[in-house]
Amino acid sequence: MGPAIGDILPEAIGIAISPAAIIAVILMLFTPQARTNGPAFLAGWVIGLLVVGGIALAVSTGSDASTEETPSDLSFAIKLLIGLAFFFLAYKKWQSRPKEGEEAETPAFMKAIDTFTPAKSFGTGALLAAVNPKNLGLALAAAVSIGQQPDLDGAEPWIVLIIFALLASASIGGAVLYYLLGGKSAEDRLGTLKGWMVQNNATIMTVLFVVLGAKLFGNGLGGLTD
Repeated sequence: MGPAIGDILPEAIGIAISPAAIIAVILMLFTPQARTNGPAFLAGWVIGLLVVGGIALAVSTGSDASTEETPSDLSFAIKLLIGLAFFFLAYKKWQSRPKEGEEAETPAFMKAIDTFTPAKSFGTGALLAAVNPKNLGLALAAAVSIGQQPDLDGAEPWIVLIIFALLASASIGGAVLYYLLGGKSAEDRLGTLKGWMVQNNATIMTVLFVVLGAKLFGNGLGGLTD
């Protein structure tokens, strides 16, 4: 399973670097229900990734996305298209960045986080994990990569998917654990991180989309022309 985990590691890191989700969970950790809403958000995030990845993995392993020896053109085409989509999203993010001297706006839904219940926190985590275009594309790409591994048998593809979801949740889980265990110093540092991410969200996402888009587009194009 080692090579399969290595193949999906960039996608997992790409999902873990999700400024909007990190900002949202930090805001939850500054509310009166932090100790319930934070873990609920984390649980929703993990479940959301597993649902999307599980559906894609079931489809890819049950179709012609791979043969017994080599991946099919379909799997490479999916990666190429996701790569192109990421280039487009990079352009859109760069266009939306705050101009010099402007303050970045916090997403509207985050202004109501003080009123969230654990159930709503869970649902928000699941939606940010599974519906966000970047995370959806990366989860699909990772599931296709797992499904096209010819040396994974039985339950092994599903174990790799679970590992992928856990790795992709490292930033959210790390913030929650740091808050629960770190005390006052954790609150101060998480607050500083939140402010930096709000202001630099567009730049972070632009760079991330370009890097991940280049990887997926290169993998797809290379496979189709090999």
